[in-house]
Amino acid sequence: MRLTKPLLSAGLAVAALGAFALTSIDAEAAVKPAAAVTALPAAKSGKAAPGGGAAKTLILYDTTGDYGWLGEVYATQTANLSSHFGSWTAAPVASYRAGDLGAYTAVVYLGSTYDEPIPPALLTDVAATTKPVTWVYDNIWQLTADGAFAAKHGFASGAFDNADVAEVDYKQQKLTRDTQNKSGIMNLSITDPAKVTTLATAVRPDGSTFPWAVRSANFTYVGEIPFSYVTHDDRYLAFADLLFDSLGASGTAERHRGLVRIEDVGPDSDPAELTAVADYLSAQKVPFTVAVYPRFRDPKNKQDYTLLSKPKVVAALKYMQARGGTLLMHGYTHQYGTVANPYDGVSANDFEFYAAHIDGADNVVYDGPVAGDSAPWASGRMVASGLVFAAAGLGTPTLFEFPHYAGSAADYQAVNTLFGKRYDRGLYFPGVLTGAKPDYSRQFGQFFPYTVRDVYGSVVVPENIGNVEPTSFNNHPARLPADLVASAGRNLAVRDGVASFFYHPYLGTGYLEQVVTGLKAQGYTFVPATSMLAG
Repeated sequence: MRLTKPLLSAGLAVAALGAFALTSIDAEAAVKPAAAVTALPAAKSGKAAPGGGAAKTLILYDTTGDYGWLGEVYATQTANLSSHFGSWTAAPVASYRAGDLGAYTAVVYLGSTYDEPIPPALLTDVAATTKPVTWVYDNIWQLTADGAFAAKHGFASGAFDNADVAEVDYKQQKLTRDTQNKSGIMNLSITDPAKVTTLATAVRPDGSTFPWAVRSANFTYVGEIPFSYVTHDDRYLAFADLLFDSLGASGTAERHRGLVRIEDVGPDSDPAELTAVADYLSAQKVPFTVAVYPRFRDPKNKQDYTLLSKPKVVAALKYMQARGGTLLMHGYTHQYGTVANPYDGVSANDFEFYAAHIDGADNVVYDGPVAGDSAPWASGRMVASGLVFAAAGLGTPTLFEFPHYAGSAADYQAVNTLFGKRYDRGLYFPGVLTGAKPDYSRQFGQFFPYTVRDVYGSVVVPENIGNVEPTSFNNHPARLPADLVASAGRNLAVRDGVASFFYHPYLGTGYLEQVVTGLKAQGYTFVPATSMLAG
């Protein structure tokens, strides 16, 4: 058995329900009255991703109320995306002082708490500035209350539309929206249509529509938080693309790149399967990455060996390298100790850097760091892994991918120190952005449609459309080539984005051919993952 990667949603994962159960508390956050706080987190800054622009983005987020912690969650995700365009600084909105905006080229405010007290200085500066402003969801009424904003920009706060909107249309793409999301969307009052451009529309079940995002002059408004209940095909993609305009990259040319990663390759892999994949991709002139763990363990059956005892597998890996493959480090053993984590302790099935179990409803539940976790412990495993690669004559990988896309904050810092680069989706925790102790009960994931430098400091090569999974597992439906191709089509909404997937070689080449052919037909050009490190 090989466990596929979980879909790490850009929404929140609730630990009690498992990392696959997305938050249902955003609706409460939207209506919960704000409460006073006594201390504010310090501002946090991050550098641009490689090839990033010159933007200096100020990200302001809410902190009050019972769900004030969600502000940091959304700020983390916005910061990650913003790094594609330049540097960023994230701070609680309550800490804003008059003139702070002057040090930045753009500002993004994330309104996640209903009636968060917005400093009057921010309202004044936003109303007066000509710099790009992106205002997301709540508290727009505080800005439009005096009427002057509507006179200038042609719209004012409206009412929350609580229809079960399942579709957001953007740039000729029908993006999805999970109807579990009951928090509503702000339906603005458009007072002067000549001044307002509708950028994306929300589609109600009856087919009627209303603006999901609008722009007037330098001001962009998005009617909901775009980070909750996210899937591969989500309206999150519209927000990711809108940032090109909001953060100073509006002149970016259309470019759509494809990436493929061959997944979960280890000493126990079938060499014939590896060479067949390499032959197909090479014939198609498709560069590819191979995710390798160099040590196989099956404690129950007392098996433990490395690539050094499997010369045919090593030869197959060298064959892949000669045909356009680049090896990355996919952990050391891709399992943890002698325990089921969460399945059977066998390499490629289990988590290595994070603890998990399966609950009675067949959900995988993320429990937190493994026993003994620390940055030195994680670094030791990575160094040990690299030594096996080198001893096998495969070279030492310069890219890392967490097994099952999961590790603790300390583990991510270890990767940043040793590699500085990953090829995966990220797992994040409240506290990482602010410097507080990570809250492992509220982990959340995020995928990216372009290269970013995330809040851990690492450059992240994106994987964003998932993998072929012919059968359902752990309450996840099967995912076939047509599903990946459909997701790639929706990702065309991102003007300089990718369709990046991973593939298990034991599936043969039939499904792989369907995905590669489908992406090429949509205009994607396959590139090596290393090319993404230049932006």
